[in-house]
Amino acid sequence: MRLLMNVVALLGLIAFPSFAFAQDLSLKRVMLSSGGLGYFEYEASVDGDATLKLTVSLGQVDDVLKSLVVYDDKGGVGGLSLPGREPLAQAFKDLPFDQNSLGSPAELLQTLKGAQVTVGGSRSISGRIVSVEEDSIALPDNKGMVKRTRVTLYTDRGLQQFILEEAENLQFADAALRDKVGQALVAIQGNRAKDARTIDLTMRGQGKRTVRVAYIVEAPVWKASYRLTLGADPAAARSGLQGWAIVENMSGQDWKDVDLTLVSGRPVAFHQALYNAYYVTRPEVPVEIAGRLMPGIDRGGVAADQQRAKSSLPMPASAPYRAQQERSVGAMAPPPPPPAPPAEMAAAAEQIEASDAATQVIFKFPRAVSVENGRTLSIPIVDRQVPAARLALYQADTAARNPLAAIRLTNDGESGLPPGIITLYERDRGGYVSYVGDARLSGFPVGETRLLAYALDEKVIIERDVAQTDRVASGTIANGALRLSRVVRQTTVYRVRGPAKEPRQLIVVQRRLPGWTLTKPESKDVELSEGNYRIPFQLPGGDQTQTFEVVQEQTQQQEIRLVESAAEQIRVYAQAREFDAKTREALTRVLQLQQAAADVQRKVAQVDAERQAIVQEQARLRENLARVPANSDLQRRYLATLDKQETNLEALAKRRADADKEVEAARNALRTYVSQLG
Repeated sequence: MRLLMNVVALLGLIAFPSFAFAQDLSLKRVMLSSGGLGYFEYEASVDGDATLKLTVSLGQVDDVLKSLVVYDDKGGVGGLSLPGREPLAQAFKDLPFDQNSLGSPAELLQTLKGAQVTVGGSRSISGRIVSVEEDSIALPDNKGMVKRTRVTLYTDRGLQQFILEEAENLQFADAALRDKVGQALVAIQGNRAKDARTIDLTMRGQGKRTVRVAYIVEAPVWKASYRLTLGADPAAARSGLQGWAIVENMSGQDWKDVDLTLVSGRPVAFHQALYNAYYVTRPEVPVEIAGRLMPGIDRGGVAADQQRAKSSLPMPASAPYRAQQERSVGAMAPPPPPPAPPAEMAAAAEQIEASDAATQVIFKFPRAVSVENGRTLSIPIVDRQVPAARLALYQADTAARNPLAAIRLTNDGESGLPPGIITLYERDRGGYVSYVGDARLSGFPVGETRLLAYALDEKVIIERDVAQTDRVASGTIANGALRLSRVVRQTTVYRVRGPAKEPRQLIVVQRRLPGWTLTKPESKDVELSEGNYRIPFQLPGGDQTQTFEVVQEQTQQQEIRLVESAAEQIRVYAQAREFDAKTREALTRVLQLQQAAADVQRKVAQVDAERQAIVQEQARLRENLARVPANSDLQRRYLATLDKQETNLEALAKRRADADKEVEAARNALRTYVSQLG
């Protein structure tokens, strides 16, 4: 059998085509983006025309076809070629056997029944394959059973059999069939890595030169993590910040002495299945027949507006509070001298070159890097002192009773910092370091600040109350209407008890009401961040409770038609001290005219009531008349009463008409007066 397999392999080797001279590319540069992409750049030294070979994984072929770029200063690119998405399926498409048939010689012969073969050895046979059957025979001395393959050939001398495992060699008589077997073996050899594709890149040029080939493919996102060590002195202006990059090599190849660059940004990137075969679906047109017709898609903050509109309502004076605060601060004992600086974090062995581009931050390593495939690399990329101020950050939605211990970090370096987790440490006066918490850092451009909350500050207790009032601010009369300005005020009172022995800066995060104006406090240090105010307050230290107010106001306009409005409403506004005297006098006169019209209207109502009483009485009398005898005294009495009531009804009708005229006159007087106002 071993000899038979050698024969089959030899047939395959005979069918192997000879390749033109090809040269492998060497990976020289890797650039990883936090957007999940990797830039891989290769180099090769060529002389004249050359074919460069580049092997990539099957999942990367789409991106390579989309982004591959060639740099050749003294030549040009002729094109590239690679096997189809399913090369083995295509290779066996027109062959008389499939890939499974090459699993063993017996399977191949079974598939090729009828083929002419020649078997060599102690017994030579030539004929066509009739059958291939498995046979079992017993070994001597009861040593078990052995399986053999019995092949039956149709020869000139009739049917003859041989044992395949005992044959020294076997050859197909048909040269074309031998070539097909060889082609199939070549296809299998070229696709041993079923998830990889080798690209042949043809270069055209003259002379010796260096060719660079690069592409963009999907790559694991590199991550950043930071360590911030706070000093023993809470008032220290700077703290040590060290940032590390975590990089995974999942490219399928080792990185040997490559130039590594890390990019932090959010590029727009697309994926398109360029390696798939697409066919345009054509409409099927029927055969034309006469009479048939075919008609034809924290991220930072900004300073709050200092030109805030002032409310017309009086605001509580803040000077007494400021004086009290200044007295409290002045009463504090002077801070102790700073301790001797302890040993700092171990510095990065090499300085990483960091630079800002238009939309991203670039970190370039000064030396070549080697990372085996499947391994992770973590090295420092940032190591410097940064401005870091301690404070208490109150976010009611996060913790209602206590603020968060936080750091105001400022990026005063020359490049931005990518987002990541910051682990915070703190040194005591003896130089010992302890862990105090973690914080999240968003993208951090140069010149910006971030508030990093890392723990709960239980030394500060906060209670808050929210109240809302609605007051009339001013009013004018124009075009028959009273136009009111109402000021709606929301006041949040914070009652804060700070630490007994240390001061704090407190930052209160207050939700910004859309369309409202912050009127208190008037500090210039108020910031806006993602729909919230960040308002600073100073806690001087001591066990006393401090009270702070945050006031937001909104001015609302309201229009009241004076003619149609109720007298009770006009009476309220006529007494409002927020209006000037002229407006109040006009409203008082409107109220008098409304009262006059109401008095006349009551006369009409009185006449109607009297008339209704007479009508109801007449109904009763007519009902009684129907029951009394004709020409009786009672009948004559009822008739006399009805006659008198008719006379009264005529008088009431005249009074009603006069009252209607008075009502219309009173209303005209009101309308005329109102129209003249303003």
